[in-house]
Amino acid sequence: MKNLFYLPALLLLGVVACGQSPQSNKPAEPLGFEEYDPVSTLKVPEHKLTRSKYPFIDVHNHQYQMDNEDLSKLIAQMDALNMGLMINLSGRGFSNSDAESTKFFTSALANIQKTNPKRLALFTNLNFSDVNDKGWTAQAVKMLEEDVKKGARGLKIYKNLGLNVKDDKGSRVRVDDPRLDPIWAKCGELGIPVLIHTADPKSFWDPMDRYNERWLELKLHAGRKRSPTDPVPWEQLIAEQHNVFRKHPKTTFIAAHMGWYPNDLTKLDSLMKVFPNMNVEIGAVIAELGRQPRASRKFFEKYQDRILFGKDSWVPSEYATYFRVLETEDEYFPYHKKYHAFWRMYGMGLPDEILKKVYYKNALRIIPGLDKSQFPN
Repeated sequence: MKNLFYLPALLLLGVVACGQSPQSNKPAEPLGFEEYDPVSTLKVPEHKLTRSKYPFIDVHNHQYQMDNEDLSKLIAQMDALNMGLMINLSGRGFSNSDAESTKFFTSALANIQKTNPKRLALFTNLNFSDVNDKGWTAQAVKMLEEDVKKGARGLKIYKNLGLNVKDDKGSRVRVDDPRLDPIWAKCGELGIPVLIHTADPKSFWDPMDRYNERWLELKLHAGRKRSPTDPVPWEQLIAEQHNVFRKHPKTTFIAAHMGWYPNDLTKLDSLMKVFPNMNVEIGAVIAELGRQPRASRKFFEKYQDRILFGKDSWVPSEYATYFRVLETEDEYFPYHKKYHAFWRMYGMGLPDEILKKVYYKNALRIIPGLDKSQFPN
């Protein structure tokens, strides 16, 4: 009976005798979610694309040095992707000064004209810093008209409207503030679209707990986390945007990031039915489409005339994920940023005619003044 006390020691000696460390299969310390990044053992067909099948128009890009940078280098990067045309939504740069932003806009247009006006275009922006001034609305409308005459192809509204634009009393300026109505109406008169970004993913307003899909992103980028009422509930911000769509049916709107409903295509479908002037672009939400390829394909089939290609951040290597989700039927491939999507992607395998619409035909129809010569019929 007492020999049983020696059994663990004998087993340990046996393991060591076989050349194995008793701790060899244990990690030095427990892995956290951030570190866990397994390599898939799944063997399936792969089609890693670095160029799109058809030339495309990126309707959601930001270039903050377009006033003075060497644009030939940018066009070379576009060529590598098969990007036919890029729209810089930051047409007036970052300045809150009308004079400085006008200088940026004018210089950027001149730089485009000097380099290749067929490949690059600008949207203009609004300066809300003086929104309380008497005559601000009239001045904003005048500036919009002048920018369009100079060559602006549309108006981009940043998410600061609704989030942190305030009046002289410190109150939040709503997305549907009536002072902006003449601007939306003028866009309709001029025939230019409004690409509008309102709010952020709803998860930023949700509790940062184990149930939040954006937990890792919020941990790595703490400034993105908001309380349920910061500055108001997420649902209110989105409702304010929809009020604008409803009130201005003759103006064409492009909801950035699929209106933050790429993860609820049934809801987005209902909105597209209610607002025939609402279009969407897919910037920064391809991860949502890639995890529901069948539902996404059905949505693209139904709304093929109202979906535009956009990317948002200018990281050329990341376009490959977009091409692969849109064009192929690949299964279970990784996204390019784990903190945006720790899940895997699946391709929609869109038919050629829908691809052409998403890549360039819809943008050519919705955005005036773009050069059509470099795109297939």
